[in-house]
Amino acid sequence: MMEYLENRQSTNKLIKLMNRLKNRRTSTIFNYTVPDLWNVWNYNGEEMLRSDCGELTVNPHNFYFEVINSYILPKMNKNCDYAKPLYKMKNLVVSSQNDYMGGDWIKKSVVYSMMIRTSTAWDHDGSGDLENENRFGLKDTGTFVKTLVLLPLLKKLGVDVVYMLPIFKFSAKNKKGELGSPYSVSNFYELDPNLKDPITGCDFTVEDEFQAFVEACHILDMKVMIDIIPRTNAIENDLIIDHPEWFYWIKNEEYTNYTSPVIQTLGDSVSPIPELISKIYQSKSVWNHIQKFSYDPKTIDSEKYERLITEYKENPGTCFSDLIKREYQIQIAPAFSDHINDPQPPWSDITFFRMYEDHPILAQQELYKYLKNNEQVPPYILFDTIKCNFYPGNKPNKALWEMLSGIIPYYQEHFGIDGARIDMGHALSSDLLNLIISKAREVDPYFCFIAEELNPNSASKARELGYNMIIGSGFWHEPRYKERHLHRFMDQTHKLACPVFACGETHDTPRLAARTGGQILANMLTILNMFVPNAVPFINSGQELFETQPMNTGLDARPNEQYQLDKNDRYYGKLALFDKYAFHYLGKKRWDIPEQLACISKIRQQYLSIITDISKFVPIYFEQEAAEAIGFAYIENDKLSKDNVLMILANTNPTSTTECTAILETLREILYNRATNVNILFSQYKVKEASISFDDNQNLNLKLKPGEVIILKL
Repeated sequence: MMEYLENRQSTNKLIKLMNRLKNRRTSTIFNYTVPDLWNVWNYNGEEMLRSDCGELTVNPHNFYFEVINSYILPKMNKNCDYAKPLYKMKNLVVSSQNDYMGGDWIKKSVVYSMMIRTSTAWDHDGSGDLENENRFGLKDTGTFVKTLVLLPLLKKLGVDVVYMLPIFKFSAKNKKGELGSPYSVSNFYELDPNLKDPITGCDFTVEDEFQAFVEACHILDMKVMIDIIPRTNAIENDLIIDHPEWFYWIKNEEYTNYTSPVIQTLGDSVSPIPELISKIYQSKSVWNHIQKFSYDPKTIDSEKYERLITEYKENPGTCFSDLIKREYQIQIAPAFSDHINDPQPPWSDITFFRMYEDHPILAQQELYKYLKNNEQVPPYILFDTIKCNFYPGNKPNKALWEMLSGIIPYYQEHFGIDGARIDMGHALSSDLLNLIISKAREVDPYFCFIAEELNPNSASKARELGYNMIIGSGFWHEPRYKERHLHRFMDQTHKLACPVFACGETHDTPRLAARTGGQILANMLTILNMFVPNAVPFINSGQELFETQPMNTGLDARPNEQYQLDKNDRYYGKLALFDKYAFHYLGKKRWDIPEQLACISKIRQQYLSIITDISKFVPIYFEQEAAEAIGFAYIENDKLSKDNVLMILANTNPTSTTECTAILETLREILYNRATNVNILFSQYKVKEASISFDDNQNLNLKLKPGEVIILKL
């Protein structure tokens, strides 16, 4: 088989990666360890040893070779080019339905969000540190190559979309934490060199490894989505040399006191709507803030700037922005929140792109009121200049827009990605957003876009802009089961113009297992989210392990959020988005969610056509007004199924049993009052038949254990 594949698919990067691993195998490495959850595909090399704690000792070359050879390639179709986007590769025809939009396949997907650097990080040599080069000459931090062994686990979870946090080259200038943020992008057209795995050798590039990873996902019928950030760039980036005018600059002496101006006449964290523009520019603090800015160095003195570029090229180890600080006494201005009076400090590692060559149109009107006739104002960062969706200018920075709108097509054509989330897309002008979306869909009409839109009321607007779905606010509502926000969220999703994520946590929020209700709550919501109407199940990397430490403290964080781990834990106080961090893959209950979702995914696949059809959805209500239970049903009405009903019911209380009665009147009307039999398809517990029964009115009496989810077929 191997010889045939090598001859047939000589250009396939995954085949080349596998052969490279095969040729570089050595018997000298014996103490390289991995978690047993990385071995869902049942590797059983003769050198492998199992420890009581759940670690496996393997030869890494054999281990990563065999996941390709034994698990991935047997699923390969010799006639497919897996380097293409998955839907384009299948030569599908765009649907003629009026409401169809390219990328709507996301409605039937299960999404797994991962950060490559962290999701496959492990202390392989037991040194006590996550080293860039351990004693075997290999990486402890995550790589595309190592992430291949995680794909069988994701398949077990029912995942068919791998969504990755930024994988671009990023800057360590003014970095946060030990490693810096992947959102501090310095070059959108280069991959993060830190994701290169030394196990493949120097002449197999990180681009080759990413291509191999995408091909592996496509072979397993999994789509690949990336995160792009077209609104911001790193303070130190590769664009400054040629395009300093694309950024905002402040005087060196103003840097220490640089922050978002406080407007005393307005409240805390206020959205800068156009109705407030006059109040914004009437504020003295705003005018003091504007005066901190400068023109870019090339505009100030172009000849000096050319000399500076020459000096930089002759001394490649120097920092170009430091040379500008020295010669011009100015530097790139850090970004800050687009909300007025937001207490967050400036984001020291990133800055905003200057999307227009002039000031916002509304700002110009205000500036003219207060400036003298010939007075000029350098470009500046303010609430309005941040939000180009509300405050466009007259002169788009066309060269910048072309560069930004070319990012996704580059990754489509070079690597075959299937979709993207646009970070801060809500702050882009509709013209630029349309350019980004239209260019991507010219390459692949099935390309999917996810909007970083948290407000469900904006679902219709997002759909109009070309997005297939929004993130939504599930991460905030779902953990608040006591206040019944969970019930309200799941009662509203089917009414939205496009799907939202069914999720209780993201990389920016607290972990579910760290919320009130702990692991029981996390387990209940992870299962329940697989069936929420008009919603896409979303699993945040580490969620399946009951991870408690957040990756970031960006949204809904409590004062102690960064310190969820025991003080003796090596990762106490660290955040995966910025620091060296490995998930707790050896937790005692590490197999609970994977084993349960393995069962759930089979049920979901069997009923996928009705679960994702809003017309089949029927809400379930309970006799008790404040019942802690929640439920919904889907009607399968065709000749073969004879009007079967799939019913999902859950006790949202993770601490106590609840008894309730589900009212089935609506279902009986749909089923013409036929007698019904109950078939239990799933529960986390051993269900006793006595806990489910019909009363005299043919309603369903239930006794549900803490956090229990039960799936029935009527």
